[in-house]
Amino acid sequence: MKLNKMIDHTILKADAKREDVLKYCEEAKEYDFMSVCVNSCNVKIVKKALEGSDVKVCCVVGFPLGAMATETKAFESKYCVDNGADEIDMVINIGALKDENYDYVKKDIEEVVKASNGKVVKVIIETCLLSDEEKKKACELAKEAKADFVKTSTGFSSGGATAEDVKLMKSVVGDELKVKASGGVRTKEDAMKMIEAGADRIGASSGINIVK
Repeated sequence: MKLNKMIDHTILKADAKREDVLKYCEEAKEYDFMSVCVNSCNVKIVKKALEGSDVKVCCVVGFPLGAMATETKAFESKYCVDNGADEIDMVINIGALKDENYDYVKKDIEEVVKASNGKVVKVIIETCLLSDEEKKKACELAKEAKADFVKTSTGFSSGGATAEDVKLMKSVVGDELKVKASGGVRTKEDAMKMIEAGADRIGASSGINIVK
């Protein structure tokens, strides 16, 4: 796959204005990125702006902390899909994973998968907050819950994607799920390291810099 088609062009900052979001949509069409990734409040704007292109609409759910009630995440996922989202990037409940409350974490993902009605679901595990064993467990739970991807990071915590984490995640999910590297991927060199480690998708706000 071409590098541009592995990039989710991402604008998630709290102060992103409508004109900023629309600019990202225009850039995504120009560079033929895989998707534009936005907060759920912007789903309708992005859906309209991308009409007539093959760039997908990607929305984050339970973002960036993952500590919302499962019912809230499911509702947000359904809202996004009903309003044009093609892909959902949800954040797991990190505290529940650390409590070893694995049934909760799995159900949390399952409910989002169900509410997303067949659309692609990526599960953000926030690797910078987890031990290697916790990362493995999170990937196993995402696999059991029938998600489509595991994703390294929100980009809003204490660290982002590393090639080591991508490799570890890929070793757990194999060919059953794909891996998205996100957070701190700013150059083509960064992106190629992630892809070589096993990433199928790159989440970045620096998409243009990467493909140029």
